[in-house]
Amino acid sequence: MADFWSGFFGKKKVNLSAGIPLGSFYGIPIRLHYSWFVVFALVTWVLAANHFPNVYPHWSVTAYVVVAIATSLLFFGSVLAHELAHSLVAQAAGIPMHSITLFIFGGIAQMTEEPGRPGVEFRMALAGPATSLALGVVFGTIWIATTGVSEQVAAIALWLGRINIILAVFNLIPGFPLDGGRVLRSIIWWRTGNLRGATRTASAVGRGVGYIFIFGGIWMVFQGDWGGLWMALIGWFIQNAAAGSYQQVVLQDMLKGHRVSEVMMRDCHAISPQLTLEKLVDDYILGSGRRCFPVVEDNRVLGLMTIHNVKQVPRELWSTRTLEKEMTPMNKLKWVGPGEDLASVLQLMTAEDVNQLPVVDEGKIVGMIARENLLAFIQTRAELGM
Repeated sequence: MADFWSGFFGKKKVNLSAGIPLGSFYGIPIRLHYSWFVVFALVTWVLAANHFPNVYPHWSVTAYVVVAIATSLLFFGSVLAHELAHSLVAQAAGIPMHSITLFIFGGIAQMTEEPGRPGVEFRMALAGPATSLALGVVFGTIWIATTGVSEQVAAIALWLGRINIILAVFNLIPGFPLDGGRVLRSIIWWRTGNLRGATRTASAVGRGVGYIFIFGGIWMVFQGDWGGLWMALIGWFIQNAAAGSYQQVVLQDMLKGHRVSEVMMRDCHAISPQLTLEKLVDDYILGSGRRCFPVVEDNRVLGLMTIHNVKQVPRELWSTRTLEKEMTPMNKLKWVGPGEDLASVLQLMTAEDVNQLPVVDEGKIVGMIARENLLAFIQTRAELGM
């Protein structure tokens, strides 16, 4: 099981917003991605059908299943504790946390921005493995205390003690974006003062680690060990995440120092709140390709209408629903000013999970900025060698 921190640029390969919310802890939303159920079932099946029957052949089938389910739940509780450790240290350093998601490869603590100093990243990176190691000691102590008292409890504690120590050691592998790779980046960053260069080196090591896992997993499969398939998949994920992490830092560098006014769309077509959704789609969206429009009445901006708002309404109601009822009111909108830094704007888009933002100056919408504007700006500069 792997632990990864997610960056904040671009679309994620895994849609981590999909899933079941479990609530929040210190303001950090926690959710289960749908893919988590696959690995939960797999871990439970391996424990119930293989591990516990081999070690404790005298148990009943019911005991195997109950103990396996309890062990799996506590295991994922341990992964969650690992991620919470990262997140709480980040929050203490003033870094907003978007969410924590448990998914098929383990857990992700999603930050809305990167650490601003190497010391902060160093502490954040070590917090997770330190928590896993501490849990390993706790479960090991429980195993010692319950041996000869409750075989089932001792069995759960022994497995969890071992797996938490393995989790701590695995995450300290110096391959970005694993925790060990974060530690490596923070040290290089501290020594050189160059975040981009440090990320490039740590990401290269991470990609190398990913390829080792991939080829090692393939070799295991050819040796008849199908556990190598899981190892190869984790390697693929590490390799992709490492490459994407460096790209994120490059994008951040390219956007820094550039302002919203350089890329925003200024020809915003204002529309009436009495317009129906059907009229909006037929006359404005399909004709212009625009995805959002300010809703204005008597020179006063009431809100914003986007394709997302339209999609929330059943198709058969488009002819009767007006924008006034379906728009996002101005007091609920996130917006930016024309002088704001593009890097911070993209952070805001990612944190709020939106693809466009109105640009407001002196209480008036003077333009729109969309994720595609930022990507086009980056692509143009790259093509010109800038």
